[in-house]
Amino acid sequence: MLEVCNLAAGYRDVEAVRNISFCLQPGQVVALLGPNGAGKSTLVKAILGLVPTTQGIVKFGDRPLKQQLRQVAYVPQRSYIDWDYPITVGNVVMMGRTRQTGWFRTPSRYAKEKAKAALERVEMEKYAKYKIGELSGGQQQRVFLARALAQEADLFFFDEPFAGVDQKTEEIMFAVFAELKAADKMLLVISHDLGESLAHYDRILLLNQQMIAFGDRAEVLTSENLKRAYGTSMNKYPLSIIDGSGNSQLAA
Repeated sequence: MLEVCNLAAGYRDVEAVRNISFCLQPGQVVALLGPNGAGKSTLVKAILGLVPTTQGIVKFGDRPLKQQLRQVAYVPQRSYIDWDYPITVGNVVMMGRTRQTGWFRTPSRYAKEKAKAALERVEMEKYAKYKIGELSGGQQQRVFLARALAQEADLFFFDEPFAGVDQKTEEIMFAVFAELKAADKMLLVISHDLGESLAHYDRILLLNQQMIAFGDRAEVLTSENLKRAYGTSMNKYPLSIIDGSGNSQLAA
């Protein structure tokens, strides 16, 4: 179990998120929702120890998560990545084995097999020798998903993985998420989508600097909670929300 207790973090004395507490159980896929500036990316980075925290603890099992980062796979936003860096698709995926193999060491046969299998799973094996910058946005996202799979992690964090991707990539990614769920992995996925894709998630964490709600779709995506999170901007989103029974409701 991943346990986040009273976590707070920010930048330059400005608190971005505060008093965040929740738990992820094995076999759960959780969507992290909230408006722009809500602190979603900051929360994930704080959990991973990539930004300073001002309070709180993050535990995986009975130990601090920062002592177990080998168990973590993190896929950042595409905008954070230098796509002009001259590296091949195959080498990007092999980077997912770095913690196990070690820096400047030749990858083992097992590592090469895991990287190859990961590329095949996301249907990108024929692009292994391409430069990463030569691919489309959806293809790039699939490569980074393959890198995460090659890590053989227990915890997966994705920062807006569906932004700007094609339908095939979205279908592949949700299929992989379902496979990871079946293997008792834990996934936290930052998303902006308030539509039917929410049916793929077991729990929703609704955030706007502090946690608005955490639970299943029906209890989290209420009109009151959405207005607390999005304020008057919700008037811009006449979107279909999927409740716990699978029926659509208008979130206005």
